[in-house]
Amino acid sequence: MEISGLFFHPRYKKIMTKILITGGAGFIGSNLIDHFLKEGHKVVCLDNLATGFEHNIQHHYNNPDFTFIKGDIRDLETCKQAVEGCDYVLHEAALGSVPRSIEDPATTNAVNIGGFLNMLIAARDEGVKRFVYAASSSTYGDSKKLPKVEDEIGKPLSPYAITKYVDELYADVFSKTYGMQCIGLRYFNVFGKRQTPDGAYAAVIPLWVKELINHRQPKINGDGSYSRDFTYIENVIQANEKALFTTDEQIAQGQYEYYNIELDFHKYYRDGASATEETVKTIHESSLSKSQLQSKQSRSFAEVFNVAYGGNTNLIQLFEALRDNLAHFDKDIQNIEPEFGPNRPGDIPHSQASIKKAEMILDYAPEYDARTGFERVAEWYFESLK
Repeated sequence: MEISGLFFHPRYKKIMTKILITGGAGFIGSNLIDHFLKEGHKVVCLDNLATGFEHNIQHHYNNPDFTFIKGDIRDLETCKQAVEGCDYVLHEAALGSVPRSIEDPATTNAVNIGGFLNMLIAARDEGVKRFVYAASSSTYGDSKKLPKVEDEIGKPLSPYAITKYVDELYADVFSKTYGMQCIGLRYFNVFGKRQTPDGAYAAVIPLWVKELINHRQPKINGDGSYSRDFTYIENVIQANEKALFTTDEQIAQGQYEYYNIELDFHKYYRDGASATEETVKTIHESSLSKSQLQSKQSRSFAEVFNVAYGGNTNLIQLFEALRDNLAHFDKDIQNIEPEFGPNRPGDIPHSQASIKKAEMILDYAPEYDARTGFERVAEWYFESLK
C-alpha cells in the first residue's frame, strides 16, 4: 500500500471534517474529491487504479488536505488503514459495467460485494458518523414501472445488478445490527468530465463523443428507442453532499413527511399510476410516528435514494444532443448519422427515476437536466477526447 500526502493544514485552526472517498481516482470519485477539497474538508482517496486514473487526482498532490492511498478494497487491512481518523465515508469504488459483469462475474462479485463488506466493517470499527455508498439504478432489474420508486424493484438482469442489490442488503443489516447510518445513492446514467471512452466497457456518452470527434458513426444498440434518465455529474455531487451532511433531525422530519404524509398516490406515483394493495400495505407498515422518528438525537438508519434529474432521454435524442453540441466546435460533425446494431444483453428498455424521496428527506434539488448537462460538458469532451 502506498501513501502520499499529509493530514495537517496550517491555514485552519478549527478541526476540519475528514472524508474517505474510495474509488477517488475514477470519474465520479475524482469529481467528489475536487468538490470537498474546495469546500475545505480533508479528503483521503483509496483507489487501486484498476479503472481509475492517477491523472484525475494528481493536481491535488501538493495539497496538504489530501491523502492518496493506493490500495485495494478487497484487502480488509487496507480499508481499515484508509478509514482511520475519518468522520465520513463516500464509498464509490466498484467494478461497473453490465457487460463486464457478464463476462467476469467472479471478479465483479469479489470487488462489489467482498470489497463493500470490508469497507462496512472498517467504517463500523472506526465509528464513522455516516457511510454513504454508490448504489445503482440497475437494482430495478426487470421492473417495468415508470418512474422508478425506491421501494419497488424487479429481478436483477446481470451479475452487476445482483452485487449492487446485495450491497443495499448489507447496509441495511449493518444499520440494524451495529447502529450505523448508511445511505445508498442509486445513480442513474451519470455523465460529465473525466468519464473515459477507453476500454471495452466504456460508457455510451464518452464512447459516442470520441466517435463523433473522429468523424465516425456511433453505434446505437437497438433501434434507438431505449431511454435513460441521464444525470449530470453536478447533480450527483449535490446528492452526495446532502447525504453526508443532512442532519439526523432533518432526515427524521423528512422520513416522517415522506412515509406518512406522502400517501397521496397521485403524488407518490407520477403520471397518476395506481398503487397496488400490496404497495399500500408496505408503505403503511413503513410509516412511523413523528415522536418515534424524532426521539433520538443520533439514530441508526439505512436509506436508499434515486439520484437523477427525473427526466427521460432516448438514445436517438441523446445522439442528436451530443452531435449538435459538438458541432459548435467542428461543423463537419453535424452531418454524421448513427448506425444501428442489436440490443445489448442485460439492458433494460427504459429507466426513469422518481426523485420525490430524495427531495423530501435530503432536500435534493438537481439543477441540471440532461440537455443542459450536455451543453456544459461539450467543450470539455471536445478538448479532452479529440
